[in-house]
Amino acid sequence: MGLNSDAHNVFRNVNRELSTEDIRMMNPISLAFIGDAVYELFVRTKIANGKLNSNKLHRNCSKIVRASAQSKFLEHIYEYLTDEEKSVIRRGRNAQSHTVPKNANLSDYRNATALESLFGYLYLLGRDNRLKDLISKLIIEDY
Repeated sequence: MGLNSDAHNVFRNVNRELSTEDIRMMNPISLAFIGDAVYELFVRTKIANGKLNSNKLHRNCSKIVRASAQSKFLEHIYEYLTDEEKSVIRRGRNAQSHTVPKNANLSDYRNATALESLFGYLYLLGRDNRLKDLISKLIIEDY
């Protein structure tokens, strides 16, 4: 059962005061903060099949949302991105974060931040079809 349009609009209307220009100018770390949740929700939705217990689902999800996997996914989809999306990726990759997780190298972490920035950007702009198009290129069996 999917979200009905009223439930979907509740989420879409949360940041209605943000203009397209506001979203374009948003700090990439803020975009990545939103994009992290969006990406994980897409991954959780994609792997949930009713056959695995919550522990196994969590472990499978963790493999896919870790920085190295996100970096690999970004490399896989990069050729499909528009110039606008590549610009968001560049901004996200160059964003200054003051921490790097202990289980990630700097290059993977920056690529993961870039991917999350893109997902946050597309989500805030309401480009759900584009998000679905990109996530459809994620091959779960690779993880």
